[in-house]
Amino acid sequence: MTRFWWVRHGPTHASGMVGWSDLPADLSDTAQLERLDAYLPKTAVVISSDLSRAIATADAIGNRRRRLPNDPDLREINFGDWENRHFTEIAASDPDLIRAFWDDPGEVRAPGGESWNQTSARVSGATDRLLAGHEGADIVVVAHFGAILTQLQRALGVPPRKVLANRIENLSVTRISFDGAWHAGPINYLP
Repeated sequence: MTRFWWVRHGPTHASGMVGWSDLPADLSDTAQLERLDAYLPKTAVVISSDLSRAIATADAIGNRRRRLPNDPDLREINFGDWENRHFTEIAASDPDLIRAFWDDPGEVRAPGGESWNQTSARVSGATDRLLAGHEGADIVVVAHFGAILTQLQRALGVPPRKVLANRIENLSVTRISFDGAWHAGPINYLP
């Protein structure tokens, strides 16, 4: 069995829609980072997206674990023209599109951005490469809210709208395993 330990990066404290913007993580909660490090398997390999908030979080919990190169395919959804804008600002200028983006995710995308399905395909490709290269291993993946949810959707076999109802807290762990079939749990665990 291959076990993926999906960790959401440390908080950015941004109030807008943050996808590909390279904002730093607040890693001042050293007690939480220590609990997270202690919870994760010591023999796991660690990989992160190539955004600094994920890299810094992976480095903070990578303690003695083998570090794999950062992978841009593990990034958050690309919000395009909505990047760093607050939901209310977008809703005021394009209410129908933002409502469709959240209520009927799939092919709907922000102008200049990615759809849910495009994000899911990108992250699934990275996950499949990790699975092929590290079969039977524990893999800690430090990524983002949307990236983690794409893989949770894959494991649970639910529609995008249903998986978007899950909370994925900063510095939480969502474990997804593969043994010929996908399995999920625990979800959004804070050690």
